[in-house]
Amino acid sequence: MIKVGIIGGAGYTAGELIRLLIYHPEVEIRFIHSNSNAGNKITDVHTGLYGETDLTFTDQSVLDGIDVLFFCTAHGDTRKFMDSRSVPESLRIIDLSTDYRISGQGNEFIYGLPELNREAILSAQYVANPGCFATGIQLALLPLATHSLLHQTIHVHAITGSTGAGVKPSETSHFSWRNNNVSVYKPFTHQHLSEIKQSLCLLQPDMLSEILFIPVRGNFTRGIFTTVYTECDEKEEDIVQIYQMYYKNHPFTFVTEKNPDLKQVINTNYVRHRKEPGLKAGHQHQQVSAPSAKA
Repeated sequence: MIKVGIIGGAGYTAGELIRLLIYHPEVEIRFIHSNSNAGNKITDVHTGLYGETDLTFTDQSVLDGIDVLFFCTAHGDTRKFMDSRSVPESLRIIDLSTDYRISGQGNEFIYGLPELNREAILSAQYVANPGCFATGIQLALLPLATHSLLHQTIHVHAITGSTGAGVKPSETSHFSWRNNNVSVYKPFTHQHLSEIKQSLCLLQPDMLSEILFIPVRGNFTRGIFTTVYTECDEKEEDIVQIYQMYYKNHPFTFVTEKNPDLKQVINTNYVRHRKEPGLKAGHQHQQVSAPSAKA
């Protein structure tokens, strides 16, 4: 059995992680850490797990008795923990925050997007989980990057559910504001752009294309719907084949002939693409549009 500990166990991300781990036949959860909920039952916070677990939150984090440690912490807290604690050499760490997604000197974390780094992840001791927007956008572009086809401006429009803002209420996550409403935030400057560009340049080192990303808050709870389009010189049938070949051995990403929608993927870890190449008026290029939906 793989013995697991979780730091930051009260948020939405942790709730979904706990659900997945409870049903994993080879996992035993040793502790779920939360300073604010220590002593409370997990089901007092994650009420959807009633009847599935009798675990309680703790303010203790004993690392010697576990094999894998998950961080579901606020951005910046994982790095603080790592800098202030002695971590057992054999302990594997999976960080779901943004702290270690960007490679650099002293960063031993592997970027944890399986469709990009599957082999490296298998042997990695430390894994940095990709961002939510970043996952959907990269999966729409990686097949093109691996064939060095990204040379024109990349346009991205992506709309996300309210859980992406986290469990703590804010001005733009309250129901009365979010319901029957749509709004743009951080246009062209979203923090996930750095990790997206990092991955694309790994596959296509000469990639200089500008990414124009418009993030949108949606009036639904879960899921992200992303539309990505750019121009390239390839034929339509070749583009479709590139995507089909890239994802043929990746079991959670699908290239389909039908338009994707959020209900196809919510409560799963699936991503569904529809490739829609088509000639853009006035140009001798293909406009490659990749609508996709992810949970």
